[in-house]
This record gives sequence, structure tokens and C-alpha cells, in this order.
Amino acid sequence: QVQLVESGGGWVQPGGSLRLSCAVSGSAFSLRTMGWYRQAPGKQRELVASITRGQNIKYGDFVKGRFTISRDNANTTLYLQMNSLEPEDTAVYYCNRSPPWEDYWGQGTQVTVSS
Repeated sequence: QVQLVESGGGWVQPGGSLRLSCAVSGSAFSLRTMGWYRQAPGKQRELVASITRGQNIKYGDFVKGRFTISRDNANTTLYLQMNSLEPEDTAVYYCNRSPPWEDYWGQGTQVTVSS
């Protein structure tokens, strides 16, 4: 049974920063390509960033150098450092495998960017 527990979201003003964490259990975390996803109201879920076990990283085009994905295999934790946040980044953020386990989405963490 895979468990994905996201945390670190909150409210921030435009230009601010947040660091998201995702604790992963029940999976061979170190072997997986992991990703951060987000879903804004009325929109489809989209991939924000992914990282392979070999530290190959991809970002969505909208990231534009503002976010950094990283992983701690020893502690089976995935991170997303988000800087220069914009109102368009407002969404619920989720972690999952890339491609995702469709049966194992966590509760997500809400990120709200507004003044």
C-alpha cells in the first residue's frame, strides 16, 4: 500500500516562496521517477516537475526556473522549492510517481498566491 503525504502549502503573496514536502511510504522510492503535480480549480491536473532516481529533472514550461525539485532517498521524501510565486501558481499540489499511480493520490497541499 503506497502512501503519499504532502505538506508545506499555505498562503503567500506574489513573489514569495514555499517549500513543499512529500513523505512516501510503501514503495521502492529510491527506484522510482517521482513527480509533483498540481490542479487548479476548473483545470486538469498537470505535471509540475519530475526527478528520476538518477537525478534527471524535467520541469513544466510554466516553471521558468522558479521551482526546484529534489529528493531524499534515505528518508523517502520528495521536495519542491517554489520561489517567485505567482497567482497563477495557486492550486492543490500533489506528489506521485511519474507516470502516476492513479489509485494512490494523497490529499495534496493547497498553495494560494494572492495579495
